[in-house]
Amino acid sequence: MGKFLSIVIVASALIAGVGLYYLQVYHFYQEVIPTGVDDVQLTARATDTTEVIGYDEFQAIDADSSPIRYRACFTTPTDMTALRDTYVAYDDPVPLEAPGWFECFDAGLVGTALESGSAQAFLGQRDVIYGIDRVVAIFDDGRGFVWHQINPCGEVVFDGQPVPDTCPEPPS
Repeated sequence: MGKFLSIVIVASALIAGVGLYYLQVYHFYQEVIPTGVDDVQLTARATDTTEVIGYDEFQAIDADSSPIRYRACFTTPTDMTALRDTYVAYDDPVPLEAPGWFECFDAGLVGTALESGSAQAFLGQRDVIYGIDRVVAIFDDGRGFVWHQINPCGEVVFDGQPVPDTCPEPPS
């Protein structure tokens, strides 16, 4: 009887582990269908509003299970000097890992490029969801990567702290 119970426990744990892995890595993600018109936007310095930039080869994934699961890749012909002069830089960008099957997004590569200066992070959209910013990193060669990142207001509110005066009120 002891061997049978041991086998049932081990089998149950294995099935639960495989199921959990599948749910986290594959099940909740879905491909984002590009509009072809406004998939890549940056926040303009002059107006503090989002503007579409030219892009090609857009691929993206997202999941309803978490606001920070959005990842995208694209290329842009826009000159990096023009981007730096026109759009809001993003302070403290931290690219988040994508599932291994979404091959175009490499968080390690993006993070290294941001640190070395061969890529620049821009604010795509502030509070795309309350407390979550859309961050766009563009390499000097025109490759671009997008992810969602918790902003300082989100960090405070999601930790259950009172909303600071510098932050907008969260939606109810």
